[in-house]
Amino acid sequence: MARPMLRVPLNEPADVVVIGTGAGGGNVIRELCLKGVKVVALEAGPRLDPDRDFEEDEWVMFHKLSWLDPVIGEGPDMTGLPAWICQAVGGTTTHWAGAALRFQPHEFQARSTYGEIPGADLDDWPLDLDSLAPFYEEAERALGVAGRVLPLPPGNTNFLVMQRGAEKTGWHAKPGFMAINTEEYDGRAACTQRGYCFQGCRNQAKWSSLYEAIPKAEATGLLDLRPNCQALHINVDSQNRVTSVVYARADGQWEEQKARAVVIAGNAIQTPRLLLQSVSGKYPHGLANGSGMVGRYYMRHVTASSYALFPRPVHAYKGMTMMGLVDDFANNDPEVRHFVGGFHLETIMLGPSFASVFIEPGPGTSTPNRRALWGKPLVELMENYTRLAGLWIVGEDMPQAGNRVTLHPYQKDQYGMPVPVVTYHDHPNDRAMREYAWSRARELYLAAGATKVYDTPPYPATHNLGTCRMGHDPSASVVNEFGQAHEVKNLFIADGSIFTTSAAENPTLTISALAIRQAHYLVDLMMREEL
Repeated sequence: MARPMLRVPLNEPADVVVIGTGAGGGNVIRELCLKGVKVVALEAGPRLDPDRDFEEDEWVMFHKLSWLDPVIGEGPDMTGLPAWICQAVGGTTTHWAGAALRFQPHEFQARSTYGEIPGADLDDWPLDLDSLAPFYEEAERALGVAGRVLPLPPGNTNFLVMQRGAEKTGWHAKPGFMAINTEEYDGRAACTQRGYCFQGCRNQAKWSSLYEAIPKAEATGLLDLRPNCQALHINVDSQNRVTSVVYARADGQWEEQKARAVVIAGNAIQTPRLLLQSVSGKYPHGLANGSGMVGRYYMRHVTASSYALFPRPVHAYKGMTMMGLVDDFANNDPEVRHFVGGFHLETIMLGPSFASVFIEPGPGTSTPNRRALWGKPLVELMENYTRLAGLWIVGEDMPQAGNRVTLHPYQKDQYGMPVPVVTYHDHPNDRAMREYAWSRARELYLAAGATKVYDTPPYPATHNLGTCRMGHDPSASVVNEFGQAHEVKNLFIADGSIFTTSAAENPTLTISALAIRQAHYLVDLMMREEL
């Protein structure tokens, strides 16, 4: 028998209020509820039903899933749409491709490994791989990661093209660690290779907190999930303790939920926005921002893509979107490559409508100096769509204090909240890595027999990191190694904003592992009555 749904009165303190339900929030919510903690979860977007609401249409699902409230981008390397994040229960885990990679040991020690990089503000993480390894394992079991707890997937045609080119260049292509069921697992079906990973997985083979973490938490009877509720302000008392969260419902009415502790998991743009908005007499520059670090060190990875035309059909759109990778360049080898950090080449493919917009994008979807394909070149591309193969470049970008999230001085959203401004410019190390990665991708595809290769610039950012970095020093960071705010002991952050550096790997598995570790820590504090 299902337990009745929890309803926490507004004037009764919830054990924990969690803001956001994606990889960070979802994992925290599940773990807290399974350990007997009453949670109120605020999600700015709707709760979609995979069977009823997910469609095989890129643009329809883009509008159903995406956070389309105003975000202003500034800087020469900023795309017209600064970030591609989701506003729905499950957050961006409804959209992600499923790549679930662990950081490498040296990436937790970026400052010690790379040394002083002019123009960058590198620091070492306050934890290492050994301390996070047990939580990586927990996350991999929860997510059902192929290659860790499930068999690896068979290679689709896009991967086989990558593999052919890698073999001829002496590199190594392999199926990646994917949070996609290759067989039935944890009550979720196996992948049927539909190829619509970015549009939401209708049969729920690709992990999302929407249909794993949230339902498990609800089954305990300890989760009060409130979709379409936008957090606006976090209140604190004279003892530097969070007391409540003010939020707006879908009808525009404001509510105030009392809380014993708050976890923010809104992503690296909306989390600092909420903190900067939560000013008070005690925190005139934003909550937990005595260091001035909230919003700084925004990272989005060094990204780009390569698409290649082949003499015969590839049908790369069939099967898992991000099936496999080449990791020969994921290590740090500055003496040979003349930049620090590493990158991965990962299979990717867009549907026809997205391909027409993103493979040769204009300024609306890329940087201001881009010109989109039009006329005969666009017709040529689309008529040969079935002969395309594609890969995505993802590498470590350099944290810079000037890359940051701030509040617009006068432009506000529908709730009267200042619109976030995202400023980003590439570091010289980033540009050198991207050019080198493009050259390796061209080499791979030409070796595989391509007749033409497109160097595609970054899409709107999907890996949004930094802005509330973790560290030991309260004067140079926002949270400690458990995501606990240095200045507000019952305030926690559980998303990519706490990353000290970006590493070269897709971030979702690390966000999940850190969130599970944080939930254990939070429960321990509550049991010792230290919150």
